[in-house]
Amino acid sequence: MTSFPEPTMIKTNGIDMAVYEMGPKDGVPVVLCHGFPELAYSWRHQLPALAAAGYRAIAPDMRGYGRSSRPEAVGDYDIVHLTGDLVGLLGALGLKKAVFAGHDWGGLVVWAMPLLHPDRVAGVIGINTPFLPRAPIDPVELLRAAYGDNNYIVYFQKPGVADAILAKDVAKTFRFFMRKNGVTAAEYAKLPREARRLELVRALQQDESGWAGEVLLNAAEMKVFVDTYTRTGFTGGINWYRNLRRNWELMAPYAQKVNVPALMIMAEDDVVLSPAMAEGMEQYVPDLEKVLIPHCSHWTQQEHPEEVNGSIAGWLKRHFPGPLD
Repeated sequence: MTSFPEPTMIKTNGIDMAVYEMGPKDGVPVVLCHGFPELAYSWRHQLPALAAAGYRAIAPDMRGYGRSSRPEAVGDYDIVHLTGDLVGLLGALGLKKAVFAGHDWGGLVVWAMPLLHPDRVAGVIGINTPFLPRAPIDPVELLRAAYGDNNYIVYFQKPGVADAILAKDVAKTFRFFMRKNGVTAAEYAKLPREARRLELVRALQQDESGWAGEVLLNAAEMKVFVDTYTRTGFTGGINWYRNLRRNWELMAPYAQKVNVPALMIMAEDDVVLSPAMAEGMEQYVPDLEKVLIPHCSHWTQQEHPEEVNGSIAGWLKRHFPGPLD
């Protein structure tokens, strides 16, 4: 694999952001937005592949992560700030609009872009994360009622608690989260309800000999994540979760419609963001293509990079054969 590029530091929306780029400056820009607990480095397989296909691949360390700024205020991580960062990124790079791709939490951000900033978005690619229309009630309370207080998203709402647990042994935390070939979707569906509450913080604290699957990352890749999070901690990323209620309130005025071409890449065995969650998306995203990657769990672009790269490049060629308007 081509070595990961060094970042350019830009000013955007009141923060410093580390931006990693590959590909021709006049290529169609594709902004790759990572989730939790990840980094721009999570796109290490996509940057060279998209660049080789003629696209300008751009992967930032998102707000709170890696070499980018980590504001202290929880409210500085709401959806207005996160989408505003991407608008500022375009401005700093002299771009009018881009295709935005996002995985995990990055997916929630890129699906919000055409709602909040429609003039800056040419297309959207969701990886595992579907477009989720605004919930009828506070999403944190919805999760609490469905899965209890130890569901990881509900647990993350407690200031400082999960942050300290994840930072206690960063290497163990990444051996826990970054795994592949664990439980399949079919096997997961057969588990008793109490085993499907996604009590991830509790599971992290158990003996790792009982963890399913195998570590996804090789030693060099693991070192990048562990060294970075040892320096930064996890609070910046967890603060995104602490804005779920605020985001729900902020998004109330916006029509739930994505009016740009979109691609949804689903992973068959992701039990957190299952393909079933993308059913009915066409109601909200009329110009939609879907791809299902079999035998793949949550870390799709790292676990099955060739399938992801091929799906993205093929869709881009069909929809954006020349420069953006």
